[in-house]
Amino acid sequence: MLGKPNRNRIDERRSETRREIIEAAWQTAREKGLAQVTLRDVADLVGMRPPSLYTHFASKNAIYDAMFADAWATFLAHSEAAEPGEPATSRAAMRYYARVFFDFAVAFPARHQLMNLRTLPDFTPSAEAYAPSVAVMTAFVARMARHGVTAQDDIDLFVAVVSGMVDAQLANDPGGRRWSRLLDRAIDMFADNVGITSERTRP
Repeated sequence: MLGKPNRNRIDERRSETRREIIEAAWQTAREKGLAQVTLRDVADLVGMRPPSLYTHFASKNAIYDAMFADAWATFLAHSEAAEPGEPATSRAAMRYYARVFFDFAVAFPARHQLMNLRTLPDFTPSAEAYAPSVAVMTAFVARMARHGVTAQDDIDLFVAVVSGMVDAQLANDPGGRRWSRLLDRAIDMFADNVGITSERTRP
């Protein structure tokens, strides 16, 4: 007697199709811009008729929601993979954290816009989609605490400095290094302000 299958192939195919739709939406965003993502373009890329997308996503904002979750989940995995390379000295670690985020952000401007800027005025991520970004911030706060930075104002300032450098790079020198080359200097200014010396090491 044959046993029961331990795989749900219908759910697997549905999950694969959703993944294809999300990838097609990212491709459209990369080529045309985040706000120019249309159901027709996405459907064409995955070989569907636009109405068929509604069997997988209730609306275009539902696709954006999935993209938002995907972007932050991708960065969460990226930052976790980078963690073993964290320098032992605190100032170098601050620079490292900043560089990990900066390079990820500038590599894909449309993704950064969805993750960090309110460029879609009628879109608000769901609690489920927002969860990976909360996980990213929780892990980041823990990393900063290892180096003695625990005050919320200091965490906020670090985020603002790095985000501002990303935005300046993308707005004024996309694909270049004008602000990228100044990132370490900006983080050194932050470290000076919060009292992190170059010799300080994590516990």
